[in-house]
Amino acid sequence: MYLGVGALRSDGFHDLATAFFSVNLFEFVEVMPTDDFSVSFHGPVSTDDLTTDDDNLAIRAAKALAKAGGIETGVSIRVEKHLPVAGGMAGGSADAAATLVACNELWGLDLGREGLLELGAELGADVPFSLMGGIAIGTGRGDVLSPALNRGSFEWVLVTPGGELSTPVVFNELDAHRWRTSRDTGITVIEPIVPAQVLQALRLGDAQMLAEAMHNDLQAPALKLHPRLVGVLELGERLGALSGLVSGSGPTCALLCEDADAAKQLVKALASHGIQGQRVTGPVSGAKVVE
Repeated sequence: MYLGVGALRSDGFHDLATAFFSVNLFEFVEVMPTDDFSVSFHGPVSTDDLTTDDDNLAIRAAKALAKAGGIETGVSIRVEKHLPVAGGMAGGSADAAATLVACNELWGLDLGREGLLELGAELGADVPFSLMGGIAIGTGRGDVLSPALNRGSFEWVLVTPGGELSTPVVFNELDAHRWRTSRDTGITVIEPIVPAQVLQALRLGDAQMLAEAMHNDLQAPALKLHPRLVGVLELGERLGALSGLVSGSGPTCALLCEDADAAKQLVKALASHGIQGQRVTGPVSGAKVVE
């Protein structure tokens, strides 16, 4: 719901100020003991472009946990995908977080929350929040988390208009735009922070206030790279959303609604325009073991 991006650092990363928000759109991960490490994907989402070798984040998570726990066997990972691939919703990070939780249980390692969070931060900036869930403020690369106070729940409608956006490409476009702007104006990027209005809106459970405060520094470059998103956001707001923004680096668009009835009506209204929207609500818990 908020993403502020600082200047490009010497290590190739950016300082971020992020308000993470978890919603009830879940992936399911099952693990089985084997001699080696492998991952397979199933479910309604196309996963043809996902790697299944050692570069896969879920496999990296399992191997990192095995190394930390002195485990010498492998694991077979089965992922039921429901989040769009390269959709800006941290689906790969969620799978890695679930893999850490599942393997911790499978191997009886009894690593506490802090231990898993530490491993998650080494894997990627979004993995720790996928472990934590709820609502959190992220700083650093987004992996230094502080839980945010919140009241009640918020209703969203998600629209994924097709296509993919590469996170590095979107960041590069932002950096290029800022370089051109600073060359002409001399204005430099300041250190990002999550505004007080965002925090207050969460504490009060005030959807209208949150709608007025939502922002994403990656939205402008995402819209430039994927112009169709402009029409999706404008249509969503015209049909009743309080506000809309690109989720992460996109292309998923998140439309904030006043309440559950408004979200249901928005889904119907979008459908009448040939656009599929999915109602979700949150916050919800992070990765956990389920029966």
